[in-house]
Amino acid sequence: MNNNKIHIFEFPSNLGLKKKDIDLEPGVKLLPDWMKINKFHDLISPNRSFTLIPPAYSLDLDQDSGVRNADKIIKYAKDQARLLSDHLDKDCFAIMLGGDCSILIGIALALKEKGDYGLFFLDGHTDYVSPEVSKSKAAAAMELAIITGYGHEKLTNISKLEPYFEQKNVWCVGNREYDSTVVNEILDSEINYIDLKSLRKNGFKSCASQFLKMAKENRLDGFLVHLDVDVLNDDIMPAVDSREKDGLNYSEVNILLSELLSNDKAIGIDITILDPTLDKNGVYTKELVSNLIKVIKKGSSQHRL
Repeated sequence: MNNNKIHIFEFPSNLGLKKKDIDLEPGVKLLPDWMKINKFHDLISPNRSFTLIPPAYSLDLDQDSGVRNADKIIKYAKDQARLLSDHLDKDCFAIMLGGDCSILIGIALALKEKGDYGLFFLDGHTDYVSPEVSKSKAAAAMELAIITGYGHEKLTNISKLEPYFEQKNVWCVGNREYDSTVVNEILDSEINYIDLKSLRKNGFKSCASQFLKMAKENRLDGFLVHLDVDVLNDDIMPAVDSREKDGLNYSEVNILLSELLSNDKAIGIDITILDPTLDKNGVYTKELVSNLIKVIKKGSSQHRL
């Protein structure tokens, strides 16, 4: 990454989630404000910050695509792409705060319009399933499939740009949901898939180095890091919508992020799924902020343009 300019983009959308019965709607849309309250913005000190309000939340199931809120997600994705296209350039490192993981669709659109980019997808789930397999029919459970061209063209081919990321340029890392019904779909793709067990066996620096080698060999214009905080161990980050046992600790995830963000092809990171209503005292958020600041500052200090 470079530190000429750091921009924060706030995308407080929960359109990609199915709410629990006891909720009015998911609380992840509060993530950007919650990060600000917990000093993330102050510590980053961005050159500029932008906020894009999404359409109103609903549970509408689109009959064409089989995905909830598809039309609203498409509209929001196009709005995101316009905003990002206007303010992303080679001297800018972008920090994009969700919301849920469906914000990745709009980010992917913007990057596809600018060139050929890779994706390091760090997530406790693959999010690579078809609507037929997905139990929730929610876009945040299948956004990796959507952005790599797997699914209904209504979402995979917005503005005739399918696929937004070439599968060979995507690494899905850290999944610990080992159900074969879910995993088999990504195993049939061209995505580089490294689950949590394989990641620990083969090594964190090795994983990051192999991804960076791929980015160089494929002559990519850059790459994005996606961080769904549910990739973290449930003991240190339980404030998520879909909890799983185990997960990465901060020392492990920091090795990955430090290696990736210190590379000059890193153009941004998106951070998703933290639900402030599940962390009312900010205990888990403060620890997250502390670790993110550490790796982002380290990355910017190593690549001054």
